[in-house]
Amino acid sequence: MIITMKKDAPKEEIDRIIQSIENKGLNVNMISGTNYNVFGVVGDTTILDAKQIEANKHVENVVRVAAPYKKVNRLFHPEDSIIDVAGIKVGGKENIVVIGGPCSVEGQEQITEIAKEVKAAGGVMLRGGAYKPRTSPYAFQGMGSEGIKCMVNARKATGLPIVSEIMSIDKIDEFVENVDLIQVGARNMQNFDLLKALGKINKPILLKRGLSNTIEEWLMSAEYIMAGGNENVILCERGIRTFEKYTRNTLDLSVVPIVKKKSHLPIIIDPSHATGDWELVESMSLAAIAAGADGLIIEVHNCPECAWSDGMQSLKPERFAEVIRKGRAIAQVIGRDI
Repeated sequence: MIITMKKDAPKEEIDRIIQSIENKGLNVNMISGTNYNVFGVVGDTTILDAKQIEANKHVENVVRVAAPYKKVNRLFHPEDSIIDVAGIKVGGKENIVVIGGPCSVEGQEQITEIAKEVKAAGGVMLRGGAYKPRTSPYAFQGMGSEGIKCMVNARKATGLPIVSEIMSIDKIDEFVENVDLIQVGARNMQNFDLLKALGKINKPILLKRGLSNTIEEWLMSAEYIMAGGNENVILCERGIRTFEKYTRNTLDLSVVPIVKKKSHLPIIIDPSHATGDWELVESMSLAAIAAGADGLIIEVHNCPECAWSDGMQSLKPERFAEVIRKGRAIAQVIGRDI
């Protein structure tokens, strides 16, 4: 439920209404603006009489929200959320962030060299997998803690904040200490115990959409994190599973304007996992920028043919730089910058 107070509503009246609602066991999130005061009511609002609330002369209107997510909902938070990742701002209407790096960390020399090339090309964060969820148990599973250490050293060498995927609750302390943006992969999007645990920390979370999940299910997963108290969530579309075989997944770019309408959270696009083909990454990256995405996360490897995982969808550093160069031109058309 959304309750909008009139511009001249006295503070004591606002406080009285909020207190009466909280006394019923509901939570109230207050949003104060120059010309309005709005508060969202979270919980079983069926126990509230909307008409009775509207009878108050200081109330402008009352709207019941059908969507099951509340903290994620733009109705409760009209302004775009801007998430700070170690000084890099993600979201808003100005800058578009570009994250680059290999699918898997393969060693100190490899990740540091790629980090330097990502930064030189215009990338502002370094991605890299230390713990790898693989379909086959025989595939490379990542370097684990050693991979995290390699990324930390790459950050020291370049200043780039690091992004890496967490697989389980028992790794949270390690990630809180070392990782700037903690990624929840597609396979863990509905690992609710993990989401609840991440809701209790104060680190930005990059939440990828599940392979076969609806937008509402995705937003509800973000709600799990935010309901725990951590409101630093960035959404990431990485393609969904359809009947199409020409691409690894189907990149759903329509999700960008839909998420922008439904939620205040920033959304970035992963064209590498979505297409599974490096030749498609550039065009999908440019299309994502034009669609209004707040960022891109692209796999970059200096020798894709030798990569330990996902070399077929990785860009070489020079192609990554070309994507950013062309992306700047597209961004300028829509009044943004990279």
